[in-house]
Amino acid sequence: MHVFKVVLLILVLFGKNFAQSDSYPPPTNLITIPTAGSLVRGSFSVDMRLQKGGGLTVGLAAGITDRFQFGVSYGASRLVGDDSLIWYPRPEANLKYRLIDETMEKPGVALGLNTQGFGQYHPEDPLGIDSTKSDRYDIKAYGAFFSVSKNWLTFLGNLGIHGGMNYNFTETKDGEKDPNLFFGMDMEFNPELSFLLEYNAAFNDNNEENIVAVDTGYLNAAIRWTFVEHLHIEFDFNNLLLNDNTVEYFNRELKIIYIEYF
Repeated sequence: MHVFKVVLLILVLFGKNFAQSDSYPPPTNLITIPTAGSLVRGSFSVDMRLQKGGGLTVGLAAGITDRFQFGVSYGASRLVGDDSLIWYPRPEANLKYRLIDETMEKPGVALGLNTQGFGQYHPEDPLGIDSTKSDRYDIKAYGAFFSVSKNWLTFLGNLGIHGGMNYNFTETKDGEKDPNLFFGMDMEFNPELSFLLEYNAAFNDNNEENIVAVDTGYLNAAIRWTFVEHLHIEFDFNNLLLNDNTVEYFNRELKIIYIEYF
């Protein structure tokens, strides 16, 4: 991970040389991690995440004010295929409040809550035989979080650096209750095409008895294409470090995001 940190540092220093008077607003999320960006008042977004194993998650969020957004999500595992369908146990919440606006001198800061996990949901084991795979998603939700974002204008386009800390208080039956760290970046090549890279340290999911077998965390990358105005199509390449003892290849997923105004 030292190489990844060096690359981020170079990009930050490079971006400062091209900074303008106004910074670009960051996206509300990268691939999975939350940023300090939020939907503005009078806007809403609909996103569909097509996941491995035929899973589908649909989310709806709206900007209540210029600082506060509220959303819900719901989905199912094995929606596509011939296996038994596993619905998520409940609609999940997504709240975010931008506490500090981003300026040229300081980053934006946001507080929030996101209880939507990723991948297949594992129902609670009534017999308690395997509590490490009980009442949780393959990759845990971020739960309560705070995130920090800073953007620069380079000769290519907008460069954003994002990071934060989170605590999941809903998926703890495996005994993992540690706070977690995450960070990432998005780089705009032109108004239509962006590259995203993020790292979820998964400190709250690094017990060898859990679904995650090693403690390398999750490294994800994506290409986001603005197909038409307000419509983004994202090609995700998740778990590049193969942080799971049940997989041999990284996950290839598709996300569709539509943003509109009331």
